[in-house]
Amino acid sequence: MVQVRGKEDPWNSIMSGALTGAILAARNRPVAMAGSAAMGGILWALIEGAGVSLTRFASAQFPNYPPFAEDPLQWPSAQLPPSPFGDYGQYQ
Repeated sequence: MVQVRGKEDPWNSIMSGALTGAILAARNRPVAMAGSAAMGGILWALIEGAGVSLTRFASAQFPNYPPFAEDPLQWPSAQLPPSPFGDYGQYQ
């Protein structure tokens, strides 16, 4: 489904579940195929819905804080501010 639609989202799993239900019931009449496809799609919709809601709930517990300031000791020496003690070069 990803290759057909060109994107990865919960609808791919739902359609795959419906298609699987229909294929597994292909030996029966078309009404049974439609019922199995509907049940497969509904089942995967419930599973995907639970996964999405769980992800949203878990992400709400960990808000995005501003990133830490960069450590100036890790900068290349060309970007370091000039030393107030002169250019001794002993710590560079």
